[in-house]
Amino acid sequence: MANVADTKLYDILGVPPGVSDNDLKKAYRKLAKEYHPDKNPNAGDKFKEISFAYEVLSNPEKRELYDRYGEQGLREGSGGSGGMDDIFSHIFGGGLFGFMGNQSRSRNGRRRGEDMMHPLKVSLEDLYNGKTTKLQLSKNVLCSSCNGQGGKSGAVQKCAACRGRGMRIMIRQLAPGMVQQMQSVCSDCNGEGEVINEKDRCKKCEGKKVIKEVKILEVHVDKGMKHGQRITFTGEADQAPGVEPGDIVLLLQEKEHEMFQRDGNDLHMTHKIGLVEALCGFQFTFKHLDARQIVVKYPPGKVIEPGSVRVVRGEGMPQYRNPFEKGDLYIKFDVQFPENNWISQEKLTELEDFLPSRPEVPNLISEAEEVDLQEFDTTRGSSGGQRREAYNDSSDEEGGHHGPGVQCAHQ
Repeated sequence: MANVADTKLYDILGVPPGVSDNDLKKAYRKLAKEYHPDKNPNAGDKFKEISFAYEVLSNPEKRELYDRYGEQGLREGSGGSGGMDDIFSHIFGGGLFGFMGNQSRSRNGRRRGEDMMHPLKVSLEDLYNGKTTKLQLSKNVLCSSCNGQGGKSGAVQKCAACRGRGMRIMIRQLAPGMVQQMQSVCSDCNGEGEVINEKDRCKKCEGKKVIKEVKILEVHVDKGMKHGQRITFTGEADQAPGVEPGDIVLLLQEKEHEMFQRDGNDLHMTHKIGLVEALCGFQFTFKHLDARQIVVKYPPGKVIEPGSVRVVRGEGMPQYRNPFEKGDLYIKFDVQFPENNWISQEKLTELEDFLPSRPEVPNLISEAEEVDLQEFDTTRGSSGGQRREAYNDSSDEEGGHHGPGVQCAHQ
């Protein structure tokens, strides 16, 4: 075999020059499994290098040319039959890389466009009752005048400078056996890979092949749908020549409700009642999410404690795709006590006769000390802290000792 001019591709696959085809294939398969984008998403560039190296070395003609003259020899010695440029086309979106499972391709092998994501704000009433609405958006569609060609038949030509890739690849030799690959957007076609004579351009799309069009989608929000759920319109995203359109995806965003909070299929609300209602029973009404007037009754004699929760079965949210089954409604009661001195002393004595008896007061000993119970202001902190601060202030003024405690002078 002739002297090897460049061993970089062999090094990428971890094999020596002169390796057999069988060992070359084994090495490639092992590395391809390890660095495949589906298994190792952060190793895309490494996988391209592996695919590129195997594409060259598995082809007898290209391998011989590479062994003699290196990568530069592949570019310049291809004889106009593709050579290095065709190999690079495999790396940037086709060939082995596409065959091994490029995620941007559809099932039929066509390149797939990006999905379009749109937020859709919905109220809790919409999610409870279901809703049909119309959404207007602008998207790219193939030009009908030129059928997405950009001009008259034959007017569009592949860019000769970049051979239709939109990118130019340059190889610079840094040292013997070391080369650097660089790519840049083709200036002749502005990265489009095609050129069109100005006089032959389509007048409607100006050679862009696509035009803007307003699309109106009819959106069905089903009962029981949840915040963050998606509604997908398959194939309704931007169109482009030779590309399968992606999807339009609507992401539901539930707006805050003034009365209800949702937890899965359950609803939660808070209701204020007075002390007499908490002790003697009550009845109140509220408007549900479907505009029904709901009457809630609680019998006399059953006490509602402050902060207690009661449940109404079957008045929560409908289940998605099973709307006749509903969650539950949980009501938390906030008991409002009367203000100070709301009743005269005489009436208060009469009221006490109807309330449960007080607990017996324990016998007091002679040394017992009586204190006053005062309201506590949380914004001012504890009185003990204020007392300590006052003590520290006075000691500062008197020039007293600063330290952890009092020290005695030694005689």
